[in-house]
Amino acid sequence: MASRTRQFDLVAALLKAESTLALATTDEYGVAVAAPLFYISDEDLCLYWISAASTEHSKNLKREPRASVTIYRPTDNWQDILGVQMRGQVFPVRDSEHKKPLIGLYSDRFRLGGIFRQTIARSTLYKFRPHFVRYRDNSVHFGYRFDLIFAADP
Repeated sequence: MASRTRQFDLVAALLKAESTLALATTDEYGVAVAAPLFYISDEDLCLYWISAASTEHSKNLKREPRASVTIYRPTDNWQDILGVQMRGQVFPVRDSEHKKPLIGLYSDRFRLGGIFRQTIARSTLYKFRPHFVRYRDNSVHFGYRFDLIFAADP
């Protein structure tokens, strides 16, 4: 088993290499709802995305901020399955000093340019802080995985 630092680095590298997550929230009836979203990540394995308040997942997160995320490398070969499952807390980023550079990074990464400027201004920047991460890599061996557990917000 790799050291925790090495495990953390493997997760961080995967998050930086990929661009799309599947966000799982629950609706008002407790039914799971999934949405694909572009994201960026930071050095603490937190994920950020931009969404309109009118989306189903944004409404769900307003009511219940706990969510799950999965990110994986697309493949047609079981031996190449590589991905993460994450559980954590989601909240809007309100601090403009923190928000502005993140929106800049997000816009640059996905080459949004000026076309989406008004849409982004009307949208919310969300932060997903994981408290559980499960990393899977079938190239090591079938079913290879490790878990990282972080303190959850009180």
